[in-house]
Amino acid sequence: MKNFKHYFLLGVSLLGLNWSSVQAADFPNKDRQITLIVPFAAGGPTDRVARDLSESLRKHLGVPVVVENDAGGPGGLIGASKLLRAAPDGYTLMVHHIAMGIFPSLVKNLPFKVDTDFEYLGMINDVPMTLIGKPQLPANNYKELKAWVLQNKGQVNMANAGLASASQLCGMLWQATIQVDMATVPYKGTAPAMTDLIGGQVDLLCDQTTSTTSQIEGKKVKAFGVTTLKRLATPALKDLPTLDEQGEKGFNVTIWHGLYGPKGMPADVALKINNALKSSLKDPEFIKKQEGLGAVVITDKRSDPAEHKRFVLSEVTRWAPVIKSAAIYAD
Repeated sequence: MKNFKHYFLLGVSLLGLNWSSVQAADFPNKDRQITLIVPFAAGGPTDRVARDLSESLRKHLGVPVVVENDAGGPGGLIGASKLLRAAPDGYTLMVHHIAMGIFPSLVKNLPFKVDTDFEYLGMINDVPMTLIGKPQLPANNYKELKAWVLQNKGQVNMANAGLASASQLCGMLWQATIQVDMATVPYKGTAPAMTDLIGGQVDLLCDQTTSTTSQIEGKKVKAFGVTTLKRLATPALKDLPTLDEQGEKGFNVTIWHGLYGPKGMPADVALKINNALKSSLKDPEFIKKQEGLGAVVITDKRSDPAEHKRFVLSEVTRWAPVIKSAAIYAD
């Protein structure tokens, strides 16, 4: 009986291994689709990146890749948590941004561990940010804007896309740089914040070029500077000075996006997804779309899962003192 039990358990174990191998060999199954979770509202900057990526992944994987918006919680916490409840079979993935690097410092009761509970599949892009204002502002350049803000302390407000959003982080750093505290107006996503900025209901916003480029090009908002150390090559933004060259020395904020899966994905499946991602990062059509939004497609080692993870953990270390000094926390 003892030998029977031993061989029975061994058989079950081998069957499990074989079934896992079959799943990996079958991936992606032509009769299934891949769901790409975006933990933010439709129409926002991360959503735009994900939708461009989904089209390219579809070409390279040969199956439909459908974007699903699961917005909510600080930094897109709801969508990130949903990914971890998904089967680790490669059919549910997530595109997320810099919030992955601030979750540990921001959320006191974080329901997961950034360093162990996700499958890192490679980074997608770096996205510069722009400081923009409502069209009714009296300032027409950064020098005039800064003077206006300093003259109107306590009366200027700054919109953001919600707690732990890229726009909140950028706005927080800019206010600290010029040493002015402004009233902040949080929204449930970048799209409604942009709508109110264009309409004049709020004064300022610092957000990703993926959301601001078309608005700047269409002259629907006033642009005062980009957050990178060098000017951007994007035609619509190439003449927009950096904040660094306009006196805010060293001001440098870039928002990045990465691709993730639930923990426990078969190695062969993760490799196929990473290969498809790397093919997308070399896809001329995807590159053109990203460049048109002011985003820079990843060409360095961060497209590798191990380097992707290492970079995110370095961001955790980088942002911890910033979050602590600003005293912004979520339960």
